[in-house]
Amino acid sequence: MKIKQKNFARKILVSAAMTFSTACLALAAEPTAFELVKLGDQYVGVQSKDKVVQIRSEKSIGSLTPDIWYVVYYDPDSTFKAVQVKFGAGQKMDVSHPGRFLELFDDAKDPLDASKLKIDSDKAIKLATAQPLLKKLTLKATQLRLEHGDTGPQWRVKIWAAKLKDPNDDADVGTVILSSEDGSLIKVDLHPNSAD
Repeated sequence: MKIKQKNFARKILVSAAMTFSTACLALAAEPTAFELVKLGDQYVGVQSKDKVVQIRSEKSIGSLTPDIWYVVYYDPDSTFKAVQVKFGAGQKMDVSHPGRFLELFDDAKDPLDASKLKIDSDKAIKLATAQPLLKKLTLKATQLRLEHGDTGPQWRVKIWAAKLKDPNDDADVGTVILSSEDGSLIKVDLHPNSAD
């Protein structure tokens, strides 16, 4: 009898521990783009560490924060001068050397100025989605790209909102471009009427 009670108690404790672990994982925030750069450093050569050329995400699903990201590092030893680490939900999925042929002929192959990388992806999303033209819309998804700009590194944030006639569907409502140094707006190209 006592053995059955001990086994039952042990099962309850294991079940509670698993439930707690799952809840903790669910509450953990997705890593930001800059946090992924640090994670990605361990998958690239010494010559590429912290030498970010571009960061981009896929369109987010179920929230405004994307969970599929690509961090492209400068790699002087590869043909196209780049090594890319793909992340899914903060976990490394793939390391590759993408064919960036066109980038070889402009500054897009060079590392971004690290001293100007101050606004992380989470802050870029907040700044972009806080635009007054988006105030009355139900925002559904974003897609981000950190890239070279005329005045330094810039975030390009593409935004989707729920359609008014069918809230289960979404519409591209435009793009906000902002400085990664101070978050200032570089360009706002929003068309909220697309959600009609």
